[in-house]
Amino acid sequence: MHAQTYETTTLPWALRTDHLVGSMIDSSTSLLAAQKHDIVRFAMGSPAAEAVPHAAMAEIAGRVLTADAFDYGATEGDPALIEQLVAFCDAFGEPTSPDRLVITSGGMQGLDLACTLFVDPGDLVIVESPTYTNGTATVLSYGGDILEAPMDSDGLIVEALPELVARAGRLPTMIYTIPTFQNPSGTTMSLPRRLALLELAREWGAVVLDDDPYGHLRFQGDPVPSLRALAPDDPLVFSVRTFSKLIAPGLRVGWVDADPAARRLIINAKQAMDTCTNVPNQRIVAEFLRQGLLTEHLASLADIYLPRKIAMQTSLERHLGGRVRTTDPEGGFFLWVTLVGDDAAVDTRRLFEIALAHGVAFIPGPALSANGLFGDAMRLCFASSTPERIDVGVQRLAGALDAARAEL
Repeated sequence: MHAQTYETTTLPWALRTDHLVGSMIDSSTSLLAAQKHDIVRFAMGSPAAEAVPHAAMAEIAGRVLTADAFDYGATEGDPALIEQLVAFCDAFGEPTSPDRLVITSGGMQGLDLACTLFVDPGDLVIVESPTYTNGTATVLSYGGDILEAPMDSDGLIVEALPELVARAGRLPTMIYTIPTFQNPSGTTMSLPRRLALLELAREWGAVVLDDDPYGHLRFQGDPVPSLRALAPDDPLVFSVRTFSKLIAPGLRVGWVDADPAARRLIINAKQAMDTCTNVPNQRIVAEFLRQGLLTEHLASLADIYLPRKIAMQTSLERHLGGRVRTTDPEGGFFLWVTLVGDDAAVDTRRLFEIALAHGVAFIPGPALSANGLFGDAMRLCFASSTPERIDVGVQRLAGALDAARAEL
C-alpha cells in the first residue's frame, strides 16, 4: 500500500488569518531558549525570578489544592478569589463589586474579551504609539483598523486625538491605553489627560480599554488615580488587570472589571474560549490575597525594582552616554531607549541581531508599533536582571551598537 501524498492540498483558511500577526515579544522566549551562549535578557517583560514568592506559593498550594480544586470552576471565577479581589481593589482605591468582575486567563484574555464585545471588522481603534503590540494584534485579529496616536513624557497626547480622528473621517469604537508605567515607554498618563480622555470617550461613545498590569508597581513619585477610579460607574471604561507582573506570569490569572450589564456577555464569550480559568491557580491566588501577602509582596518589589532601574540608567550613561535618550519611569518594568545623533541611523532590528550574537537581547522599537515605526528605538526591561547583570548587558549593547555603526 502506498502512502497518500497531499502536496496539492490547500487549507480552507478563514479570512481572519490574514490578520494574525503574532508577537515578537512572546516569540523572543523561544528564540532565547534556543541560544547556546550567555545572554543578558532585557527582552521579555517578566518579573525577576527572586521577585516571585515561590516558597509562599508552594506552601499555600500544599494546603488549598484539595480534590475539588481540580474540577471545573465557575466561568466568572472562583468565589473565594472574587471575594478577596473585591477587598484588594477596595484597599487600593478602586472600589468594585462581584457583579463587575470576571476572572480571566491572564491579562491577554481580558483584551481578547474586550475586542470580542466591541470590535467589528473595519472599526477604528486608537492605540498609543509605541504600545504593547500583543494588544494591537488582538484588535487586528478581529478586523479592527489601528490608528496610532503619539505620546510624550505625560503619556498619550490626548489633545492630539480630535485632529487624528477628524483626519480618519470616522469616530473610534475603542481607545486602547496602558495609562500607568506604560509598556513599552514606562511613562504615566497625567491626571488632566486622563480626565480629558474620559471626556472624549463619552463624546464619541468609544470604549476605553484600560489595560493596567503595572499600576501597583510604583517605586517613586505620587500615585495618579486610575481610569477605573476616576470613572467608577462609567460603562465605557473596560478595565483589564493581571497578577502576572504582581505575583508570577505563569499563574495566568487576571481579571476584568466592567459594567455589570456587560458581565453576562463576557461570561458567554469566555465560555466559548476556555470554560473557566485555571482553578488550582485561582485558589492559590485567593489564599495569597486572604493572608495579606500581596500587599506585603508589593512593598518588597519596590525595593527590588528601583535599584535596577537606577542601575540601568547609570549603565546607559556610563557606556552609551550621549548616544541614547531614555525615559524615566516611576514604576513598572521598562525603559524606552532612543538612539540619537549619528547612531540614530542604525535600525534596531539589525541591532537586535548583532546584540544577540554579543550576548544581550532587547525588543526593537518597530515590534512595538502596529505600523513598524521607531526603527531608532528599543525597549529594555530592567526588572528581571540584577544590577551587576544589567551593567554587563549594557556593555554588550554598546559593543553591538559599535558593530552596527561599522556596517553603515
